[in-house]
Amino acid sequence: MSVESVFDQLEPLLPRVSKPIQYVGGELNSVVEEWEEAEVRWCLCYPDAYEVGLPNQGVQILYEVLNETPGVLAERTYSVWPDLEGLLREHGIPQFTVDGHRPVGAFDLLGVSFATELGYTNLLTVLDLAGIPLEAADRGEEHPIVIAGGHAAFNPEPVADFLDAAVLGDGEEVVLAITEVVREWKNEGRPGGRDELLYRLAAGGGVYVPRFYDVEYLPDGRIRRVTPNRPGVPWRVSKHTVMDLDRWPYPKQPLVPFAESVHERMSVEIFRGCTRGCRFCQAGMITRPVRERSITAIGDMVQRGVESTGFEEVGLLSLSSADHSEIGDIAKGLADRYEGTNTSLSLPSTRVDAFNVTLANELSRNGRRSGLTFAPEGGTERMRRVINKMVTEEDLVRTVTTAYSHGWRHVKLYFMCGLPTEADEDVLGIADLARKVIRAGREVTGRRDIRCTVSIGGFVPKPHTPFQWAGQLGHETTDRRLLALKDTLRRDREYGRSIGYRYHDGKPSIIEGLLSRGDRRVGRVIKAVWEDGGRFDGWGEHFSFDRWVSCAEEALADYPVDVDWYTTRERAEVEVLPWDHLDAGLDREWLWQDWQDAVSGVEVDDCRWTPCYDCGVCPTMGTEIQTGPTGKKLLPLTPR
Repeated sequence: MSVESVFDQLEPLLPRVSKPIQYVGGELNSVVEEWEEAEVRWCLCYPDAYEVGLPNQGVQILYEVLNETPGVLAERTYSVWPDLEGLLREHGIPQFTVDGHRPVGAFDLLGVSFATELGYTNLLTVLDLAGIPLEAADRGEEHPIVIAGGHAAFNPEPVADFLDAAVLGDGEEVVLAITEVVREWKNEGRPGGRDELLYRLAAGGGVYVPRFYDVEYLPDGRIRRVTPNRPGVPWRVSKHTVMDLDRWPYPKQPLVPFAESVHERMSVEIFRGCTRGCRFCQAGMITRPVRERSITAIGDMVQRGVESTGFEEVGLLSLSSADHSEIGDIAKGLADRYEGTNTSLSLPSTRVDAFNVTLANELSRNGRRSGLTFAPEGGTERMRRVINKMVTEEDLVRTVTTAYSHGWRHVKLYFMCGLPTEADEDVLGIADLARKVIRAGREVTGRRDIRCTVSIGGFVPKPHTPFQWAGQLGHETTDRRLLALKDTLRRDREYGRSIGYRYHDGKPSIIEGLLSRGDRRVGRVIKAVWEDGGRFDGWGEHFSFDRWVSCAEEALADYPVDVDWYTTRERAEVEVLPWDHLDAGLDREWLWQDWQDAVSGVEVDDCRWTPCYDCGVCPTMGTEIQTGPTGKKLLPLTPR
């Protein structure tokens, strides 16, 4: 049965909204498949604005993987801005895809990628505009299966009531497995209806279906236990790990947006996972082990991507790109290939202790120098020991000196405020570091136009990290420390004007903390905020702390918990955490010991280069670290 495009209804409204081009579709390398020929139809949703969602690598990868599969169709949808939301409601137009402008509610599955918890309210807007009941329990046979993934899905409990299912970890293989379950169920005539389909997904052990788990609470508000309520449903649901990235060279043809996006570049993921062991970093913990893409596979992906997109910048992506065992050869080989062209290379964020002269030369070979960002994270060496960021002050000064001496005039330094055990002097230490960076740059270059920008984000304890038990710093203390740092920098007559300062106040971090470590009771808060007009909470101009606090007070009034209970309270070792039944592979006892080591300032080495220290991932997941070097080189491209 054909599903008609809503574009004829949508088009007359576009002149009345901001950035109408983001809703038009038709981007280079986008795909519109025939509806009738597909057996399984996916709508992939990134619950944020088009300009943020389109460059997302996860969505682009799944979009290609699914559309390459015979009998499968995949289209994309993004959150619409409030101006268009109002017009869609006024004119009775549903949430639509940007590819075929088909109603989202007509698809078999709605796959939602959560990169941040602050996108939860946008999910409710998407569901409501699509005509899909907000509560999973209210959905019928005619509604899509709503399934979440992404880093923020490693604790999906705050949105459990709104999800039919969630997937942990890498999506390439599991999305095809889910597709085959749905295809088989549909070909059999949909036996048992929606409930049977969800049971088949859950029973396989790779998909978490919240409705099949009951949560019991203690009188003081803590969780007593989480238990399956169906025979055959596993007690724990494990993450998925793709072990050979060379077999998954996606995206092969990256999407090229019509509208301006946050990343105007073609990106290649050069490895996945990180074992540096930064204790605050959820991404590093949940993506273990390290799996490198080979130098030849990277070269092929860059060549194909540049030819198919026309982008003039290639981003070499990973959690710590300079740690690739062949990064020097990769950078040199690509710089050789594209020397004399407009194609430049960039590393989005570089570890202080992994950047060197050779890498600096290759990244700047064609004369174009994209920005360099380094992330010391902590303002003092004591603080960096606590978070296991094994970077000394000498490392930082040496690295930025290298950058300045090779033509860069501006570097960015990223720090966090509110880390466990942090004191006022740890934050003020950031000013001392910034001054030393400027002084070193002036000395090595003999110039006065050396600059650095200090950017500071609020620390949020995340699930599946050693800091999952930590109490979060209150927003009042965070703001006081950030203002003190600002005053210190501004009073510096010698270096202050050369140091830029950007920071976010502490209030958004508190709400992110509520959503990050919340349980199912927090779903009431999310729904109340949405009903009160909450949209695009990740955007400063749309975020309202007062709205979240007032809605939380009302929604949680019948429970012995509040916002502080979820955020600033430190957890005990024995407490059942909302995500304990979701397995990222990390041994809980190891995480607790690492939390104790953090308080003591004990550092842990990277297991890529040292013996295993028993985090548990490899034996639990049946995986292993995959690193080079392969010994291969990138050959010159044959002139056409």
